[in-house]
Amino acid sequence: MPFTGPFEDRLAIRELLETYADAVTRNDAAAWGATWASDAQWSLPDYPQLGTTIGRDAIVAMWNEAMKGYPGIMFEAWPGSIEVDGDRATMRSYTSEVYDQDGVTMRDRGVYEDTCVKIDGKWLFASRSFRNIHRQHAPRGV
Repeated sequence: MPFTGPFEDRLAIRELLETYADAVTRNDAAAWGATWASDAQWSLPDYPQLGTTIGRDAIVAMWNEAMKGYPGIMFEAWPGSIEVDGDRATMRSYTSEVYDQDGVTMRDRGVYEDTCVKIDGKWLFASRSFRNIHRQHAPRGV
């Protein structure tokens, strides 16, 4: 079953994902960082130069630096599955990004495999692992 567990928890996890996406689009590091647990891990296996970053502060620092290369990004995300088991959950989510880079419009799509944890009644990302699905790059106006 792709969606299991209490509805209220699944809704809160979906809102966590939507908060994350909104913060990316607004380039709001504080809001984006607030979606992560303090000891979280962010893995980017398709970007070996970045690898895995551990700890919220290190994750936010890396994201702040990376976001310099994504001006005007529009970032969307939606869940493909959410499975809640007590105060832990797994989620598969998909992303679509559009941004301009050096006169080229970039359209990237990917998938996250996530672990979420409920801490003090609030759902947070404990781990996220991102893989590319499709990349399309075209000069502006095409």
